[in-house]
Amino acid sequence: MNTTTHRHSGTRRRVRQALPIAAILGATLLTGCQQVNQSLTIGDMASAYNREIFWMSIWAIALSIIIFIGVSYALFYTVQKFREDKHDAPPAQFHGNNKLETILVAVPVVIVILLSVLAVKSMAALNPTPNQATKVDVLARQFWWNFSYPETTSDAGGVVTNGNEMIMPTKEAVALTVTSGDVIHGFWAPNIGGQRAAMPSVKKTWQVDNDRAGVYQGNCSQLCGASHANMRYKVVALDQERYNTTLAAMKAYRAPEPAPGSAEARGFALFMQGKASTGAVACASCHRVQGTPAAGVAGPDLSFFGTRRTLGAGMWEAMTDAQWTDAKAAGELHAWLKQSPVVKPGSLMPRYDGGEYMVQGKKVKGGTLTDTEIDDIAAYLRSLKLPEEADYWKGTPVHGAPDGGTQ
Repeated sequence: MNTTTHRHSGTRRRVRQALPIAAILGATLLTGCQQVNQSLTIGDMASAYNREIFWMSIWAIALSIIIFIGVSYALFYTVQKFREDKHDAPPAQFHGNNKLETILVAVPVVIVILLSVLAVKSMAALNPTPNQATKVDVLARQFWWNFSYPETTSDAGGVVTNGNEMIMPTKEAVALTVTSGDVIHGFWAPNIGGQRAAMPSVKKTWQVDNDRAGVYQGNCSQLCGASHANMRYKVVALDQERYNTTLAAMKAYRAPEPAPGSAEARGFALFMQGKASTGAVACASCHRVQGTPAAGVAGPDLSFFGTRRTLGAGMWEAMTDAQWTDAKAAGELHAWLKQSPVVKPGSLMPRYDGGEYMVQGKKVKGGTLTDTEIDDIAAYLRSLKLPEEADYWKGTPVHGAPDGGTQ
């Protein structure tokens, strides 16, 4: 008996010791093995879209409560009044009671009609987009986002586009037109409105808005592949004047010409031409940089890469100028450029360490670049900055961040 007691005690002790470990593992799995620096906020009342949905929901919830109370009362009243111990005779049948049957049909019909009217009213208010709305085209691909401004053509040619960071004005409707370049994705930034499916060959337009300047989190809400959890983006809402300043700077932007012999110049040459002797593919074959011959469309637009504060479609955040020089941040950018498919499963970006990666189910061998060459490309990318007055991150509140503040 003592042996059995000791065995059970040891088992309980091991279970208690394992519980914290299990909790940590569970939390890790739920967060996708990646720290998220900003949370999603559902029901942000700074958005007119969300306010409309909120009041429609209040009516639906109120009717649900009334139905629940009415049905519960009828149930308990009937059970109490017609208990078997109080009535020996068989229960009376009400078949053919036209009045009761009419009530049982009419009440649900009235409720459904009322909810339908409320839903149609909200749809009529939210689905049409005003002619004066700011237009933004959203392209979703595995596993990143491109945000284009179809009404703004850059002075260097082509439509102004930014990868993984969407800029929008406050206090006015924004018409988002969403589509996908491969599989079905889900556009979901709850602070500015509801979610929509991004489907190949289909374009859906609806309006979103927010009255409060700030940085908001957006995620893909449709399971779309190996890095679905790593397909994030930022929405940066700016006051109208600041938005106009930023968009004007984007329109006038041309990538700076690197100084001869600099790391940026060497990086630019590799970016544009690759390295044929080692099989390293040119970055320009997939990416666009405004004001250069680079006009690729297979990857995110990199025109304003140095102004961004995110990397890898939101896998890493808060990449300020000071942090780019930090060993950890510099190491993250280096690793991203050198072996993207390793740090982000399913990424179609080539490897530059000579390793293999998957493209459409087939193994492809990557080219090779030295660490110094990788750092040169990183230096060039960091030089692609908007003017300081157009830095849309500077001083903008980050809503939903654990420590608040700005980036």
